[in-house]
Amino acid sequence: MLKEPISITALSSISALGETQEEVWQVYSSKDEHFLSEANIGEQKVWVSQLSESIKLKIEDLRQSDTKYKLLDDSVLFAIYAARKALAGARWEKGTQFGINIGSSRGATSLFEKYHKAFLDEGKSSTLSSPTTTLGNISSWVAHDLKSKGPEISHSITCSTALHAVLNAAAWIQSGMTDKFLVGGSEAPLTPFTIAQMQALKVYSREKSDYPCLAMDLDKNRNTMVLGEAAGLACLEKGNKSNALAVIEGIGYATEPLEHSVSISTDAQCFQDSMQMALSTLDSSQVDAVVMHAPGTIKGDESEFNAIQKVFCNKMPFLTTNKWKVGHTFGASGLLSLEMAVLMLNHQRPIPIPFVTYEALPKTIEKVMVNAVGFGGNAVSILLSKR
Repeated sequence: MLKEPISITALSSISALGETQEEVWQVYSSKDEHFLSEANIGEQKVWVSQLSESIKLKIEDLRQSDTKYKLLDDSVLFAIYAARKALAGARWEKGTQFGINIGSSRGATSLFEKYHKAFLDEGKSSTLSSPTTTLGNISSWVAHDLKSKGPEISHSITCSTALHAVLNAAAWIQSGMTDKFLVGGSEAPLTPFTIAQMQALKVYSREKSDYPCLAMDLDKNRNTMVLGEAAGLACLEKGNKSNALAVIEGIGYATEPLEHSVSISTDAQCFQDSMQMALSTLDSSQVDAVVMHAPGTIKGDESEFNAIQKVFCNKMPFLTTNKWKVGHTFGASGLLSLEMAVLMLNHQRPIPIPFVTYEALPKTIEKVMVNAVGFGGNAVSILLSKR
């Protein structure tokens, strides 16, 4: 458990679900509606989760608002746009002291592919190809836009990137080096090469059913991952604040030795360890729900479920995930899961998966565990409670 709680005083996201907490909650409340659609990515049509046209127009307005922003990747612009909204929600002033840690799994995918193609065609690289494709772009440009005065960190820890940002910020806050941190992840992965990488792993969805991503369906017989674009950010503050949306009570992390470079063990020892660490001395029966990572792959979903069974054997909590609805947004996914957990806490309503059978739904939700893991078996678990 943490030495003292950390408050989440604002959440901001842009995804296929929308861009306000009200929009996102309305989408989660619609029982079987998902926001996955077929789109042409390169020369093929695949399932994806895309930002709405209205949000895309706002991102384009941001790009055109400053000559320096015209050459930035979408992953950076997504983060800048979401960061402005997060700051307004927390009532933090621009130019003040707060840290920034915003990561990405793939980073500047579109720009990197553009510059690499130009290099193959012309045999030389653009002057800006290196500075505009580094992962450091995200936090650095957000800090530039917000004129912040605290530490700036960008990192990539694959699909657990956003929750690792939460861990890092918690360490800074607990150390006393700062009281506030803006954290999260941003991802713009809907490019031909990025999609091809997932197809090469044989995890990408080819479903023809009503639900292209069968995340948490433990009876599926093939992988159903669908990629989505998004940014998700949270404002964290030391202590239990009166304006807190939720409170972080515990954090856990673990990495396990792997037998294969992209898989975790059948009972996800890394998740068992991260969840136990987040629980600390708390009785697991007090956790009402777990927002799972559940990417929609056979092994990924099963191994996490097995780990939860081992940790919560006496009383299984309510299990859910949002990837059947919004796809897998890589480095941003952990923050979108955190947002889902906070919304369930604040609305006191579980969000079930329509194709999963539940014996019962919780009537009250006081504590929620949020999980994320990425290639390399780097699991993170965050324990949230109502303010």
